[in-house]
Amino acid sequence: MHQFTETPDTPPEAPRPAGALRRFIRLLGPGVITGAADDDPSGIATYSQTGAQFGFGQLWTALYQIPLMVAVQECCARIGSVTGQGLAGVIRQHYSRPILVVMVLLVVVANTINIGADIGAVAAASQLVVRAPLWVFTVLTTVIVVTLEVQISYKTYAKALKWLALALLAYPATAFMIREPWAEILRATVIPHVEFSFQFLFIVTGVFGTSISPYMFFWQASEEVEEEIAQGVPSGDDGQPRLPWDFLSNMRIDTATGMVFAELAQWFIIITTGSVLFRHGITNIATAADAAAALEPLVRSFPNSGQVARDLFAVGVVGLGLLAIPVLAGSAAYAMAEAFQWREGLSRKFGEARGFYGVIIVSTGVGLLLNFTHINPMKALVFTAVFNGIAAVPLLFMIARINASREILGANRGGRVSRTLVWLTFAIMGLCALGMFATLLP
Repeated sequence: MHQFTETPDTPPEAPRPAGALRRFIRLLGPGVITGAADDDPSGIATYSQTGAQFGFGQLWTALYQIPLMVAVQECCARIGSVTGQGLAGVIRQHYSRPILVVMVLLVVVANTINIGADIGAVAAASQLVVRAPLWVFTVLTTVIVVTLEVQISYKTYAKALKWLALALLAYPATAFMIREPWAEILRATVIPHVEFSFQFLFIVTGVFGTSISPYMFFWQASEEVEEEIAQGVPSGDDGQPRLPWDFLSNMRIDTATGMVFAELAQWFIIITTGSVLFRHGITNIATAADAAAALEPLVRSFPNSGQVARDLFAVGVVGLGLLAIPVLAGSAAYAMAEAFQWREGLSRKFGEARGFYGVIIVSTGVGLLLNFTHINPMKALVFTAVFNGIAAVPLLFMIARINASREILGANRGGRVSRTLVWLTFAIMGLCALGMFATLLP
């Protein structure tokens, strides 16, 4: 009888810096895409309004949201990875379907308004850089987004979205063009400032609703499933995927990277608008393009610095809009398809998932039409951000329940830190919403 002994593998050579960087970039995916989509044109408008109206008063939100966002998105990603289903599919299977349907329909409506506002913002920002009629950019943005999302394979499309995330770099670049009071900025970042007024809490709820938003929950959970399909991850006898040993650890790195970069972009946007617009008395920003245009006459760091600042800010709006619009449409499609048990997934061709792609086309098309009606999508957007902050509360409750469930996640249920942070996020966002409503009481 032969005895076999396992010989240890030869320790790998230390990776060269270039090789390590390439491996790091390769493992980035749904987390970075979700994080960049979080800073969509509507988010940029919300953060710009925050800086213009309150200066550095809400900078602290960017710092203290990081652990909350990382915990919630890691949880959603883990739910998708472990179960092989999107978030809506898990909720439908284990909880009340009527409640899920109501939540999904509200998310679809909010996403459609958001898409309309983002299409308009991309068009307006493009017009700042290239002179052409606004409607041309509006239609062109819609055609590009729908064509790419419907026609291109998930693997290729995910790579394109990942590179579009580089648009986040526009905001640090803009901020460093301006002489900033860094000591004051760091103090405002670390020490929370709170005003118990409706306007302050309304904007804070909008900031949280824009940063920790329901569409991100649905999108990332479903994209982890798409990653499993792309990587050919097999399923076990119980129907759940048999994940490679490094899948979850890579997912956590990807998610943490995406959320940190999202919050850094938010931080720099508030710094830029707070130091330039607020200090010059410009306290009302309706769109992200307005914020970009307002910078031009006020930035005087070097010759033509105002135009450079405007164009950098605008390019960031365009790049992140082209990334975020398909994420918004895709998350609505995933949620609807899972709730009503349609065939779904960007890895499928159009003919294999007509309902899924139909939601993408219709929601993007309705968003386009909002830009040609008397409805002001940007005004609706502020309320949508606040609505997202409120709608996220019951969804976070469900996510926290799933995160703690051994029945659903087994050995991969959330640890103590994860469970605590997700419940804490639920409590904070609930208190923000309650505090906002309480200020309306006589």
